[in-house]
Amino acid sequence: MGFVKKNLVPQLLLTLVLNILLLCMAEVHYYDFVLKESNFTKLCSSKNMLAVNESFPGPVLTVRRGDLVYVNVHNRGKYGVTIHWHGVRQPRNPWSDGPEYVTQCPIQPGSNFTHEIILSDEEGTLWWHAHSDWSRATVHGAFVILPPEGKKYPFPEPDEEQIIVLGSWYKGDVMTIYNDAKESGGNPKDSDAHTINGYTGSSTDCPSGEMFRMNVTQGKTYLLRIINAAMNVEQFFGIAGHNLTLVGMDAAYTKHLNYEYLMITPGQTMDVLFTANQSPTVIKYQGDYTPPSFIPSPNLPDLRNATAAVNFTASLKSLANSEHPVSVPEDITRHIFIAISLNVLPCVPEGRNCSGPKVDNSSTIISASLNNISFATPSVDILDAYYSLNILLFIAQEYGLCTVIWNDMQHGAWTLWL
Repeated sequence: MGFVKKNLVPQLLLTLVLNILLLCMAEVHYYDFVLKESNFTKLCSSKNMLAVNESFPGPVLTVRRGDLVYVNVHNRGKYGVTIHWHGVRQPRNPWSDGPEYVTQCPIQPGSNFTHEIILSDEEGTLWWHAHSDWSRATVHGAFVILPPEGKKYPFPEPDEEQIIVLGSWYKGDVMTIYNDAKESGGNPKDSDAHTINGYTGSSTDCPSGEMFRMNVTQGKTYLLRIINAAMNVEQFFGIAGHNLTLVGMDAAYTKHLNYEYLMITPGQTMDVLFTANQSPTVIKYQGDYTPPSFIPSPNLPDLRNATAAVNFTASLKSLANSEHPVSVPEDITRHIFIAISLNVLPCVPEGRNCSGPKVDNSSTIISASLNNISFATPSVDILDAYYSLNILLFIAQEYGLCTVIWNDMQHGAWTLWL
């Protein structure tokens, strides 16, 4: 019985040397996240909800490209939660990435876990969020990755920066809303408000609701770091009377795109420049001025205007210059067509109260699919399966049952003789 790994020692030595060099160059950051139920009042009603460090949105992480970040997450909530660093590649380090039951188990109430976040070529705006059912509706925040020390942005230096987190506010408990939708098979309840940096604005039911206001100075240029943290909602974004210049998406720079509006999907981040060169509006110019008789609104497409969305996304191009190269295959040898659809399935078992669309007067449930194949949650998650497989390998080894070629997805294939 024995293990064989070809060229293992040189590969490990090279990896070790490269990691040491990167760590010597990187700055190391330490953060503490305390997850617990906190009280918030919005839309004239109060509720307790899970949040990080008692803030909504949560704390901002600000680092530089290539840095190393440690975040110690203390779970003082009521259920297990993981935290995901959205858009961080985590080369050879998936164990801190956060997808629940895929790369790690939930952090249980009363325990803590320290995430190691290895930044590589990410530069710009990302975000972090909970990765357990709908807990991300209240547990999320910005992740700002600045250029390396001494390097400049590949666009005119802004005078100031502003983080804009677009979110969803539910008066009810978000986990209850999610579980009700899962049980009934229908659409989840719509949010009671969209938020900007946690502000809901006013409504007919709550005219005292506070609106987010951004103070700007005439003639200055601002870098907006925009994050769509809303639940399942694509959004158009604009500022009345101002054009926006997109310069980055998902921590990668883009060719400059000047547009009247943006179309940003859930989980997406954008770096956008705008110059305060118009009359005062809701962005609130500083200094002496005569306030407008009414607050203008940006000229945005209708929420269901697919043409406007397609036109915007079709205009996006990566920067792809010598300092920010993009290496992608140019010789396409095979085209794959994937149809993403929303389907309806029969309401089973009998007697279940389903709230999907009626089909031939029968209740249904909604089910998403790729090429008409829906996802079914396995009875055993991938981490348990990995653990169980290792137990089976041990038993096979003890009793000489088989020969196995095993790939651990990190170091390559091992051959095991039994």
